[in-house]
Amino acid sequence: MRTLGIITARGGSKGIPRKNIKPLCGKPLLCYTAEAALAARRLNRVVLTTDDEEIAEVGRRYGVDVPFLRPKELAQDDTPSLLVVQHAVAFLEERAQRYDVICLLQPTSPLRTSADIDGCIELLEESGADAVVSIVTVPIQFNPHKLYLQDQEGFLHLITGEREPIPRRQDIPPAFRRDGSVYLTRRDVVMKDHSLYGKRVKGFLMNGDRSVDIDGPEDWDTAERMLASESSR
Repeated sequence: MRTLGIITARGGSKGIPRKNIKPLCGKPLLCYTAEAALAARRLNRVVLTTDDEEIAEVGRRYGVDVPFLRPKELAQDDTPSLLVVQHAVAFLEERAQRYDVICLLQPTSPLRTSADIDGCIELLEESGADAVVSIVTVPIQFNPHKLYLQDQEGFLHLITGEREPIPRRQDIPPAFRRDGSVYLTRRDVVMKDHSLYGKRVKGFLMNGDRSVDIDGPEDWDTAERMLASESSR
């Protein structure tokens, strides 16, 4: 099973300007994802898709292939990740470089490891799923069995659709959320079904102590603290 790693890093980040190459604990943010991807045993190749030459040069410096610069129309605030991935896959396939599985890696998850990437690939291979996404456990206070929506008359309804809440905490099933570290999808699901998920998705449980998705300055500060804590250990 040949697996392609695709790192996505556009130049026009708004919340944190030039986020993808901004130094985080002494290294460009992009570097953490590049190092994890290149160390993963199950990735056959790692490419960077970016619209920005400076970001491309940082990627090259850390050993990532940059076979093209992404068109500007695919580097907008509202550009879906699926279109970016499809463009990269199509570019490579036009040059007879075809892969069975696509692994989307975003630089905004700097604490994901090569073992996490390999674990997702092994889970996909063993399960026969269409896709595997990295997940973390939702704290019990945010579990859907504890959450309500309010209707127009002010009455509350459990998000799960059940009439009454589960009374015992121990009986509430665990809930999970995507953490953004790894999206692994079979090639035909991406290119033919136009999806990063397909119909049968497995979740790879991440260590919550290494899960952060950098969107704004507060997330950046959190990532710095987590990396500093890892370094001290």
